[in-house]
Amino acid sequence: MTDKTMSCEEAVGRLCSGMTVGIGGWGSRRKPMALVRALLRSEVTDLTVVAYGGPDVGLLAAAGRIRRLVAPFVTLDSIPLEPRYRAARESGAFALTELDEAMFMWGLHAAANRLPFLPVRAGQGSDVMRINPELRTVVSPYGDGEEFTAVPALRLDAALVHVNRADRRGNGQYLGPDPYFDDLFCEAADAAYVSCERLVDTAELTKEAAPQSLLVNRANVTGVIETPGGAHFTSCVPDYGRDEPFQKLYATTPWPEFAARFLSGPDERAYQEAVRAWQEEQR
Repeated sequence: MTDKTMSCEEAVGRLCSGMTVGIGGWGSRRKPMALVRALLRSEVTDLTVVAYGGPDVGLLAAAGRIRRLVAPFVTLDSIPLEPRYRAARESGAFALTELDEAMFMWGLHAAANRLPFLPVRAGQGSDVMRINPELRTVVSPYGDGEEFTAVPALRLDAALVHVNRADRRGNGQYLGPDPYFDDLFCEAADAAYVSCERLVDTAELTKEAAPQSLLVNRANVTGVIETPGGAHFTSCVPDYGRDEPFQKLYATTPWPEFAARFLSGPDERAYQEAVRAWQEEQR
């Protein structure tokens, strides 16, 4: 079997400006933040970002890397609206395609199944159709004649996701309460890069957890990156919860100051060291 391990820099080095990139996780939960930070250290820009948005979107928006965002929301969970995203949108920094959460999910399903669209009831009778005039409807060809929203496939050039455990072949395992559709992001993409808290032997993946926790199939994975703490400051349950004090710092510190202190280093280790130094100051 192919060893697919690589570094964050190697994974991001395969991305190009102008790509459509899907980012897994949900709000401020199990986001592939180490990969996002590596993306910020690169020259890649002009991205279409597809995400159940959280600080991944906020960081990329603040850094001016987004051309269009496709999302149902952008939140920090305990802080309802992501402040960096809000500032960027209010200044007109990028275009937004806002979809209902279910429409978003079925757009990923359509892409995963290589279909141009899927018919869904979500969106009917709501302002989603008004603010997205490019959306179309289809009528059931059967006797019911029901009208559905035709949700277009959310096809991705690349997907970035974070899981608790993975093996070198690309099998990924989540151990928390929710998979957050990370498998769909990988299936909907031409290339998928999976970061994990810990690389383990394949046999260990089912030693203490159910086979159903094997969320990500190696057939859909291009690269695997071991990066402990790689979801910080979002949660990665049960390995760690959300770092609420640091999230508050992120949300309230002027962007140039935050970026200079925590994002100006050469790699993820520099970020982790800067975070530890800040935590020591708080004690």
